[in-house]
Amino acid sequence: MTARPRTGSSTPVSLKDIQAPVAEALSRVHDEMWRIVAIDSEFFRGVNQHLMLMKGKMVRPTLLLLSSEVTGGGEERAASYAAVLELIHLATLVHDDAVDHSVLRRGMPTINALFTHEVSVIAGDFLYSRAIQELVRLDDMEALRVFANAANELTVGEMRQLGALDALAFSEDDYEFLIKCKTAALFKAACDVGALCGAPRYRLQLAHFGERLGMAFQVQDDLLDYTESSGTTGKPAGLDLKEHKVTLPLIDVLRRASASQRRVIDELFTTPEPTDQQIAAVVEIVRDAGGLEYARHRGEEFAGQAEEALADLPESPVRAALYDTLAYVLDRRS
Repeated sequence: MTARPRTGSSTPVSLKDIQAPVAEALSRVHDEMWRIVAIDSEFFRGVNQHLMLMKGKMVRPTLLLLSSEVTGGGEERAASYAAVLELIHLATLVHDDAVDHSVLRRGMPTINALFTHEVSVIAGDFLYSRAIQELVRLDDMEALRVFANAANELTVGEMRQLGALDALAFSEDDYEFLIKCKTAALFKAACDVGALCGAPRYRLQLAHFGERLGMAFQVQDDLLDYTESSGTTGKPAGLDLKEHKVTLPLIDVLRRASASQRRVIDELFTTPEPTDQQIAAVVEIVRDAGGLEYARHRGEEFAGQAEEALADLPESPVRAALYDTLAYVLDRRS
């Protein structure tokens, strides 16, 4: 698949355009998030205020709301489910930052940098617990089941990553399992629960769309770590390499690296704190050896599979917006 601009326009797809069909419902999601996490604690209110600044572009809630409107019959509760989804997503970010000891997220201090590592762990737990309480309040066992399965996949993926003793032995199959758990699970849940709120007839197609879109999203995210500067991504370029994480561009190159290239890569991964020069050298190897092109190709394949899942959906501005998410994901720079 080739990333496509909006029909009849040479202008790149914007997230604002994608969100237009559900803008009113999306505007309620932030208020719903605040309602769900409200607590009579001055300290936690301070933590929550910082968390809400980290909520990002609301891609996952957008997917849930769009999926709920595929047949034009979205239910009002979709905004509450979208808020639950974003709180679960925030919880994963907070816990990831705690595990990785990250100090920046989207150009902002992380919870563990601004407060403490212990607060970061508890804050993530708090978000998860409030999300569960809201799902119980909504009293929808099927939606609860979808979100519970997604949360479990997130945990399994994290454990799989932490259990990889030899990072450079991480295979493409391992990588795809990881991104299916750690990223695609929430994209799939977003579209699945969205379908439950208004388009149950298309539930299987939308869930598959979400999963494949999520995998394309993560491949592109991993490419950005090799191609974009910290001014664009909000984190240093090459952060994955600095943290000894192996993603698809490097996995591809490792299959055919020369002895000299392999020595440079091995040296970085045996250095506890790799230098900028070591990171730059490995990035150059990956670029020159075609690792970026291979990853882009795989990302386009995942997006193509997502596109196929939309074929039977009725034509509407919502369907067009879902198609546009494919180009947005493949073309995004942050």
